[in-house]
Amino acid sequence: MPVSPITTHILDTARGCPAAGVPVSIEIDRNGQFEVLSKGSTNNDGRIMDLLPSDKPLEAGRYRMRFETGTYFSETNVQGFYPYVEVVFDIKAPGEHYHVPLLLSPFGFSTYRGS
Repeated sequence: MPVSPITTHILDTARGCPAAGVPVSIEIDRNGQFEVLSKGSTNNDGRIMDLLPSDKPLEAGRYRMRFETGTYFSETNVQGFYPYVEVVFDIKAPGEHYHVPLLLSPFGFSTYRGS
């Protein structure tokens, strides 16, 4: 199965399980304005593997992923502090794969470049 050049995975660290059903968008910075490239939602394993087409070359540039965490917290009946999380990162080697996971709890989050 072809994989998007940018993928994500969300783990709910408070519950110790994947965060399913989280809406996520990916955007690229075009002269100071972010343009939405694609939207998706995490699957039952908390992953999105097809956020961008695997057959379209990735561009170098600044990207932003927006995770709609408020939607997830609302659907799981959790009072969360963050209505959304935005992660901005630079892609300098567009031929590589970029995995941007999110570790999430109601009152904190962290991210890193995965493999």
